[in-house]
Formats: sequence, structure tokens, C-alpha cells
Amino acid sequence: MTHIVNLTPHPVRVFPSDTPDRIEPDSVVPLRVIPASPQHAPARLGQHVVGPDDLDLDIPVERVAFGATHNGVPPLPSPAAGTYYLVSLVVGLTATGRDDLLVCHDTVRDLDGSIIGVRKLARPHRS
Repeated sequence: MTHIVNLTPHPVRVFPSDTPDRIEPDSVVPLRVIPASPQHAPARLGQHVVGPDDLDLDIPVERVAFGATHNGVPPLPSPAAGTYYLVSLVVGLTATGRDDLLVCHDTVRDLDGSIIGVRKLARPHRS
């Protein structure tokens, strides 16, 4: 049996394909809600502050190196037969050699513009 493990920190609501781009919350019933995994920590992209940047923008800017591990720990569990992992887009795009990752796609927003769900999931493809 195939299943999805949600490695984002929040539940993901999957709405019907004909759901408008913006809706009043609770006006459309999701087809499925994929809860965040209670067994796994959210998959995060690692980062390391290299130092301050010298840009003159009147806003502090730092140089940051981003990598595949977060605090020295790989962000993803090992592949498992019949399992797909739902991750953030940035994690999905930086994880190489993985064909078991899904990301949110075709977003649905509330009337204020905040994302409240998706109509589809996507498998990241590197061309």
C-alpha cells in the first residue's frame, strides 16, 4: 500500500481541482487532509551564517550557506517502499537522488491571500 508522510510542520489540505484560487475558509471541503507526521521532525534545509554582508540597504543582510543537513542531521528519512514524503519546495528541490518526494502545487488561498491548501501535489523534476 502506498502512503504519504507529511514532513512539513502543518497539515496539508488537498481541495478539488475545480476549487477557485481564493475561497472563504471552510467554504469548500478538502478531498483529503494530510496531517503533519507525529513520528518525524519537519524536514528543514540546513543553514550556516557565514557572516555579515556589506550591502547598504538600511536593512541587515547576512551571507548564509544553505545545505542538505539541518544541525548536522539529514532532513529526510531513508526511502521506504510504498512511501512518499511531502516536503517543502526548497527541500524537494535540493534533495538529489530522491524520487519519493512530493511538494505542494497549485495553491488555494483565503480571501486575504494566505495559502490554505492545494489542488495538487507535484514531484520535483530537475531538468
